[in-house]
Amino acid sequence: MDYRITQTDARNVAGFHLVGPWEKTVKQGFEQLVLWVESNQLSPREWMAVYYDNPEEVPAEKLRCATVVAVEEGFAVPENSAGVILTQIDGGDYAVARARVENHDFAAAWYQFFDSLLKDERYSIAPRPTFEAYLNDGNAEGYWEIEMYVPVALRG
Repeated sequence: MDYRITQTDARNVAGFHLVGPWEKTVKQGFEQLVLWVESNQLSPREWMAVYYDNPEEVPAEKLRCATVVAVEEGFAVPENSAGVILTQIDGGDYAVARARVENHDFAAAWYQFFDSLLKDERYSIAPRPTFEAYLNDGNAEGYWEIEMYVPVALRG
């Protein structure tokens, strides 16, 4: 899979932190996120899923993720926003790849991306969360265009 290494700015985000199998929690998290965004009439710049664990090392029931939207610096979480977290995705060097996801098979794109990254002789994967940004409304269009971000560091 083709990817590029880029310096990415930190992102302020708000949304929901979930624990459990990603195939269930990400869907549930986005359902909650859509309701929260619509009920508060927000206009997010970016919709994202953040992944905190390696599914090859952490049992499915303990996998952590967050479904979030990018918000402005100084954003205040509205009242009646039970469970909403306000946090930041660190900036830094990231490997970034684009993929088209069909049939909800996000894992295939991620595995292909990681397979490519593990062969990189210049960069290694850094121990920070990965995330994906959604470039379209996959529920409306039947497929998702995503950008996947994996933190990297020069090999030493």
